[in-house]
Amino acid sequence: MVLMVLAIGFLYAAPNLYGENPSVQISGTRNAVVDVSTQDKIKAALDENSISFLKMTLEDERILVRFTDTNDQLKAKDIIANTLSDKYITALNLAPAQPEWLKNIGGNPMKLGLDLRGGVHFTMAVDMDAAIDAAKEGMVADFKSDLLGEKIRYSSIKEISGKQGVVVKFRNAEDLENGRKLLKKNYRDLIVEEDGSTDALDVTAVMTEQKLKETKEYALQQNITIIRNRVNEIGVAEPLVQRQGADRIVVQLPGIQDTARAKQILNATATLEFRLADVKTDMRDALNGRVPGSSEIIPRRDNGQPVLVKKRVMLRGDRIVGASSSFDENGRPQVNIKLDAKGGNIMSRFSKDNVGKPMASVFIEYKPTTRVSKDGKPEFKKVVEILNVATIQTRLGRNFRITGLDSPQEAHNLALLLRSGALIAPIQIVEERTVGPSLGQENINKGVQAVVLGFALVLLFMLVYYKKFGLVANLALAANLVLIIGVMSMIPGATLTLPGIAGIVLTVGMAVDANVLIFERIREEIRDGRSPQQAIHHGYDSAFSTIADANITTFIAAVILFAVGTGPIKGFAVTLAIGILTSMFTAIVGTRAVVNAVWGGKSVKEVEKLSI
Repeated sequence: MVLMVLAIGFLYAAPNLYGENPSVQISGTRNAVVDVSTQDKIKAALDENSISFLKMTLEDERILVRFTDTNDQLKAKDIIANTLSDKYITALNLAPAQPEWLKNIGGNPMKLGLDLRGGVHFTMAVDMDAAIDAAKEGMVADFKSDLLGEKIRYSSIKEISGKQGVVVKFRNAEDLENGRKLLKKNYRDLIVEEDGSTDALDVTAVMTEQKLKETKEYALQQNITIIRNRVNEIGVAEPLVQRQGADRIVVQLPGIQDTARAKQILNATATLEFRLADVKTDMRDALNGRVPGSSEIIPRRDNGQPVLVKKRVMLRGDRIVGASSSFDENGRPQVNIKLDAKGGNIMSRFSKDNVGKPMASVFIEYKPTTRVSKDGKPEFKKVVEILNVATIQTRLGRNFRITGLDSPQEAHNLALLLRSGALIAPIQIVEERTVGPSLGQENINKGVQAVVLGFALVLLFMLVYYKKFGLVANLALAANLVLIIGVMSMIPGATLTLPGIAGIVLTVGMAVDANVLIFERIREEIRDGRSPQQAIHHGYDSAFSTIADANITTFIAAVILFAVGTGPIKGFAVTLAIGILTSMFTAIVGTRAVVNAVWGGKSVKEVEKLSI
């Protein structure tokens, strides 16, 4: 068992010996497809400029070109970017260099944190005003639904400019009274009041301070969750996404050298709306300015052609719980949409009543601008486009699809944004810092020096003080380090940080502490006159409870640190917890197996004096 565990540990620790190759990663944006022809263009451009590369692979609609050094990597990035159009993203990367057979069995190197590998640090600002506006839009839609459901007639429902609420104008006094009672009953977190004028038929509903606070808090927390999902979709190993203050989010992406792809995904505030197309109004009249109040003109995403659609939103993208890209029966890209239960019911009722009518899929995206408002907050540009217009052939449910997309890459990106969620409020990067690979390498060198120095001093002490038994403990300590690296490499979410290296150094001392307790107990047994075999047996058995108690309490502390800590504290807790488990195995099971193999089968006369 010991040999099998050590073999597995050594096997999965081995990928860390091969290092990483400086690489350039090419991916497509909207209307851009990465395929074999793109690969041929890149190869021709590199050959023309006499830049050699190790390997070029096409996988998951991305091209990865590996190089021997960073100079070729940087030159190649500029050449590839100039060769391809701006529809392609050319990003620097570091690709693991382990052999293919190790990769096939899941053997990957440890993931390094921002402080070791380098990467990028973003501070992002959440537009809370947009969050309040979105909440008001939701109030308008909910009020209409509730009032229509109770057959209470109203003239209009509008947002109050400059205030956190809406105003409802009713048809008559009876509807006014019934509507006021209904809104007060259904929305206890709003302040519902009538207009003070005797002839007025208005009711205002304004958010309370508690409701405002909850709305802002929800927007921030939901954005954090969605950004974390988006970062995971990008494939960044163990990112840090956490709150900072009332409206800021900190994002750290280890290993990212070029931030173009990350910015594209993180900054995108995308959602869908499903509306009916207005087929009754003549498009020529609409283009000449005669647009009905209930409709608006929105351009198509693919060709810019104007489409007249209803303003009333039948279903919003916040009901989307799943999205994936695929191809339809004609081989064209599509996005498969899955709704939650409530969204499915809404879509079912909506499509049932509108079979045979055209439905538009409206894509809404907030893009950051260089402008800043008077209060210093970043401004966003709202971009509204029509993805497609399709006739509702039958009653729809929780699952349906969107077609009319230009490329598989566009379908993939749209599915990624929808699957990760629609941001409650727009965000913008207000601070960006890059930790260079050289600084990360310096931290690695210092961390390795600390581990080596601590390891060497412990080895020397154990060898001098406990002789041959000390040699056995040193072998177990070396195996423990390999097992820690192997386990860290095997766990998908585990990341080694600078505090994590501190956890390894601490584990080195704790691992040898178990052997010290065992060896001292064996010495006591020998002094009491027991035979060497009896001394070894009682030494391990008697010391086990003490070792277990000490390690269990430390492991509990590590679990608590991981549960309540963030960033560096989590990194320390992970390596400490793994080190405790592996050291318990190597210091107790491993050393006992070796000691029994060397001294356990010999006669008492052959081991009259143990080397301990």
